[in-house]
Amino acid sequence: VKDGVTYLETSRGEVPIKIFGNHNLQNLKAALLACKQIGISEENFYNAIKSFKGAAKRLELVYESKTSVVYKDFAHSPSKLKATTSAFKTQFQNRRLVACMELHTFSSLNANFLDEYNGAMADADIAFVYFNPHTIEHKKLQAISSEQVQNAFGSNNVKVFTDSKILVENLKAISWNETNLLLMTSGNFEGVDFNELAKELLG
Repeated sequence: VKDGVTYLETSRGEVPIKIFGNHNLQNLKAALLACKQIGISEENFYNAIKSFKGAAKRLELVYESKTSVVYKDFAHSPSKLKATTSAFKTQFQNRRLVACMELHTFSSLNANFLDEYNGAMADADIAFVYFNPHTIEHKKLQAISSEQVQNAFGSNNVKVFTDSKILVENLKAISWNETNLLLMTSGNFEGVDFNELAKELLG
């Protein structure tokens, strides 16, 4: 990784790519092996992979300034949160990471499952966790409290919100110089426009 870009070391030298993170690199290696099996040369593979931006909503770039980036990711399970935040800190080692995630799915809003999130966002410098109590009622699940969520994540960097407007206000209060934002959810934080938010924060 150099200056926020991942390079592949190949027999033909270094190849810059647009994706990053160990999980993506493992998938890339599998794709290379599959392509070789059907007769595609490594040279053609590496030429093609340089422009590959990854799957939609999987570490997808939303907005970029000279000193910051905003990415969105579909991650919501504990293992995906760990993998994604870890990948981000490795890719941008000299920048702070503000990571926001939304508890949105049936499993993530399940009181009995919450403890699985222990340490899931520990790699972030600042971690915001959001859930909507009305969504829990709508899904007919057992109610959970902010304190339960705070304790479940188990790290001091986590702040819990039940109002997305207040979460956004907290984001706007942050200095974004040399600071990145990672938005992780299978929803949209109750109607937040990620593109508009990113432009407002970094623009």
